[in-house]
Amino acid sequence: ALEKLDSFNSQEIANTMWAYAKSGYSYPDLFDAFSIKATEKLDTFSSQDISNTVWACAKLGYLSPELFDAISQKAMEKLDTFNSQNIGNTLWAYAKLGHSSPKLFDALSREAMEKLDTFDSQNLANTVWAYAKVEHSHPKLFDAISLKAMEKLDAFNSQEIVNTVWAYAKIGHKSPKLFDALAGKAIENLDTFNLQGIPLTVWAYAKIEHSSPELFDALAGKAIKNLDTFNSQGIALTVWAYNELEHSSPDLFDAISQKGMLKSSPDEIETQNKLTD
Repeated sequence: ALEKLDSFNSQEIANTMWAYAKSGYSYPDLFDAFSIKATEKLDTFSSQDISNTVWACAKLGYLSPELFDAISQKAMEKLDTFNSQNIGNTLWAYAKLGHSSPKLFDALSREAMEKLDTFDSQNLANTVWAYAKVEHSHPKLFDAISLKAMEKLDAFNSQEIVNTVWAYAKIGHKSPKLFDALAGKAIENLDTFNLQGIPLTVWAYAKIEHSSPELFDALAGKAIKNLDTFNSQGIALTVWAYNELEHSSPDLFDAISQKGMLKSSPDEIETQNKLTD
């Protein structure tokens, strides 16, 4: 590919980078070359090319600040051509790599609100996750997504539930009706609930000060059966959340104690409630 790089058009560049990322195959030298070539040909990139390129970079943890800065400018020129998936994937990529672009995020928020009816559950979850990850507050967008998420609640899987409640809690945006609805959905999806998502979920409800006894009871039961999969930070977050909401769960606390898993001090537990990933 390196030998023929000059002959690649924008779509071929984007699609090749996407394919490497999709397969999980990291080739930094190739991505370095593609980043340079992409920057040179950015005027010919479509919204799909832009979305595929930044998604591929983020998927492989590859950051080219120069490319992402250039794409940020070009994306703002093509916003009207971005569909919901383009918006969600682009926001996710910038947030995943921690590349700040406030102007792009402001512009994409306006575009997202205009096209929110076309967003599926994954795009809704990815969008709020991205804004929370980079700590870019946008109350109007979060309010709008809250309403849309409740309309599409049946489509939310466990990971999307975790990402959504984490995002609202991280950014400090309260949405009681959404949290009640997602609690019910989480209980329905308990069999498929991501075990790593349990600490993040209870942390989110505690952080936003939203009590959900039925959810906490259900997650406690799931956690007790799978404590061996929890790391120390997950345990600390879980204990903190149950204490913070004053939700009694003797069986969970006994199980943690019996396994000798709680090794953090109270001060460490308090600081670990800032987990972000």
